[in-house]
Order: sequence, then structure tokens, then C-alpha cells
Amino acid sequence: MGKNNTRFIMQFAVLAIVLSAAIMVKESTSIPVCNIDTNDLEKCRPAVTGNNPPPPGPDCCAVARAANLQCLCPYKPYLSTVGIDPSRVRPLLANCGLNSPSCF
Repeated sequence: MGKNNTRFIMQFAVLAIVLSAAIMVKESTSIPVCNIDTNDLEKCRPAVTGNNPPPPGPDCCAVARAANLQCLCPYKPYLSTVGIDPSRVRPLLANCGLNSPSCF
């Protein structure tokens, strides 16, 4: 495995651990990832999970507007490991009046 692949795997592992811990612990310490406060992820969870998710609320849209969406692109294949349906991200962003990065 090349140096870049190893670095990416390590970055993903850290992100997955941080996001999983933040989701499981209701009062966890806030950790910013791509300008998203991990405690704020729950504001968008209903809009990116399930078969018929509701539209995102104003709090979720505020989180999406603050996020560095392009920064999330390398992690798209792994979003499902933290309970986020990647196919729901583009509709969420559209409902919030945001343009999706090309990766979504």
C-alpha cells in the first residue's frame, strides 16, 4: 500500500471513531470535522436515514450551511458506517438551498 493510501486509511479511521463516539454519547465533547460540530450531527440524522426521511429542519440546514462540503467528499463511501445514507445527502442539501459538491 502506498503512503497516500495509508494516510487516507488512518484519517478515515480517526473520523469514523470520532463520529461514532459522538453519535453514541449524547453529551460528548464537541469535535469539529469539516466545519461540522459533531454534536450537531443529530440535527440532520432524521433527514439522512430511513426509507422516507423528512425534509431537514432549520437547525439541520444551519449545520449544512456551515459545513465544508468538499471536505466530506473523501469520506462519502464511509458515511453509512455512521448511519448516514449517502444518497440522502444531495436531497438534504437541495432542501436547504445549497449546491452539492460534485462528489454527492
